Amino acid sequence: MSDLPRKAVTRTAKLAALPLGFAGRATWGLGKRIGGRSADLVGRELQQRTAEQLFRVLGELKGGAMKFGQALSVFESALPEEIAGPYRAALTKLQEAAPPMPTDTVHKVLAERLGEDWRELFTEFDDKPSAAASIGQVHRAVWHDGREVAVKVQYPGAGAALLSDLSQLGRFARLLGPLIPGMDIKPLISELRDRVSEELDYALEAEAQQAHAEEFADDPDVLVPAVIHQGDQVLVTEWMDGVPLSEVIADGTEEERDRAGQLLARFLFSGTARTGLLHADPHPGNFRLLTGDAPEGPPEKWRLGVLDFGTVDRLPDGLPSTIGTSLRMTLDGEAEAVYELLCEEGFVKESIELDPDAVLDYLLPIIEPAQADAFTFTRSWMRTQAARIADPRSPAYQLGRQLNLPPSYLLIHRVTLSTIGVLCQLGATVRLRDELESWLPGFTPADTAPSVPEQPRSTAEETTA
Repeated sequence: MSDLPRKAVTRTAKLAALPLGFAGRATWGLGKRIGGRSADLVGRELQQRTAEQLFRVLGELKGGAMKFGQALSVFESALPEEIAGPYRAALTKLQEAAPPMPTDTVHKVLAERLGEDWRELFTEFDDKPSAAASIGQVHRAVWHDGREVAVKVQYPGAGAALLSDLSQLGRFARLLGPLIPGMDIKPLISELRDRVSEELDYALEAEAQQAHAEEFADDPDVLVPAVIHQGDQVLVTEWMDGVPLSEVIADGTEEERDRAGQLLARFLFSGTARTGLLHADPHPGNFRLLTGDAPEGPPEKWRLGVLDFGTVDRLPDGLPSTIGTSLRMTLDGEAEAVYELLCEEGFVKESIELDPDAVLDYLLPIIEPAQADAFTFTRSWMRTQAARIADPRSPAYQLGRQLNLPPSYLLIHRVTLSTIGVLCQLGATVRLRDELESWLPGFTPADTAPSVPEQPRSTAEETTA
């Protein structure tokens, strides 16, 4: 934690300097305009300089500032490539630069949270962390009954830093508006603060993980490690070995990539329908491919292991039916009905009026994977979509600037885009429509909609209670 500034005055000063920098660049842009430069060119340069300063400060602070940067990542495709490139590099640096806690600090936290005799709970404990993240790290150990376990320990002071950052960012949210035209930043930060508060609460994480572990206990496709012990800032779960998804992305065969992609899509939609919870951190580090007793056997026998339930969206009724309904109507070409639904849900602000047919044209290429029986996700397809939306000369870019993301859809949107990004990294051919028809409310007309089993629904209700 040596490079995470934890003193409130230091963090506040760094964040408070951002509005001054933004104002200075606005003056710089006005001078360029007076000097004869085009408004479009000056606007793009101004946006790039603003983004560079924002991400540099977020990178120095990590904590809640890092969470805000990660949330902004869902809008990456709306940025020109000259901004998106450094932006991706900054996010990667943020995610990989969390330093491990010193061993004596780990022992102190365990003694405070599990008791001075904490070592009696384990027959073995590896002081070297097996993984580190923004608010904590994981150690491998053996529980006193012989089970291999993962021990998740939260960084001391991480909670205060996270929440303080988001409060500071909220004070000048309007100044961040130019980065994402048309977006209400303040509700976005408010939603983030609520989610971050939950992520710091290991009791909530334990409930979410255990609900998934019980629901998928006998599932042929998905496995979630059970919770063994939960304390304040310490969480002990079963250890899970497997092939990291990142290895399949790097070296997997076509069959392995396709299986991994299908399982990932299945978990995205079935997990929420069966538990009432949306796993909201779908990066490759949180997934393992379990090969069972035959690691060289056919990939169609593989299972998907899922880790880290610190960030979840609580959706007792599953994903909003608005998503499935609007998706189905878009595929059917019902422009007026789709537009009306988007307006009702707040995706189009009351002060804005758009052409329903233009909105349909904007959406259709994005939902191409739902049209075919099987769709091959590729980086080139993703780049094509990003270029279409990010090019200021494109009608799609002009329309996208006028759309809004309601805060209640923040995590759903982030998870969906992140999952699609991983599928494109895999280059997987996925029968996405099968998963939508099976698990997405509203996608199938009401008279033929698949029913969700009663038992999973009751489990979800108990969990959210």
